[in-house]
Amino acid sequence: MITPVQLQAKRLFDFSLALLLLPIIVVPLAVFLVGAALDVGHFGWFQQLRVGQHGNLFYMYKIRTLKPGHHRMGFLDNDASFYGRFLRRFKLDELPQLFNVLFGHMSFVGPRPDVPGFADVLAGADRIILKVKPGVTGPATLKYKNEEQLLAMQSDPETYNRTIIWTDKVEINKKYVQNWTFYLDLKYILQSILLK
Repeated sequence: MITPVQLQAKRLFDFSLALLLLPIIVVPLAVFLVGAALDVGHFGWFQQLRVGQHGNLFYMYKIRTLKPGHHRMGFLDNDASFYGRFLRRFKLDELPQLFNVLFGHMSFVGPRPDVPGFADVLAGADRIILKVKPGVTGPATLKYKNEEQLLAMQSDPETYNRTIIWTDKVEINKKYVQNWTFYLDLKYILQSILLK
């Protein structure tokens, strides 16, 4: 299981990498934010309450891909514009999460941060997932990289998400925390880059 010392090392890596990437993404991020603002007719920066380490809530940052009035439930992007779908397709709407990593809300690798009602209600051994910061990517994220398309094929996507996908993600993320190594984090980061 991941130790306090390993958690500190993981945080140091995250902070250092985020600092290195920040100057590289500032200009593209500004362009995408302006594009999103023009597309949806609203400020391009979007934030949503998510469950973080130890069950603490934080605001996760993204680029807005829906027009005001549309409320994305964490899956399905039928209401996204063409530009919004483009951003989501290449995960460009998640660029602002670099600031979440920099501020210590998130890690580059870990369980994806869920809206309240999922990770915060975990019980027993499953709560081991909350020992680590939620991640921009991770093993469950990679397995379900086409989650929106999978859910779109279901007659009851919310029930399918809670009973099938979520339970599988919990098991995947438990194994991640129990067997954490720095090598694994590097592997998941590399796999995420190659999948873009």
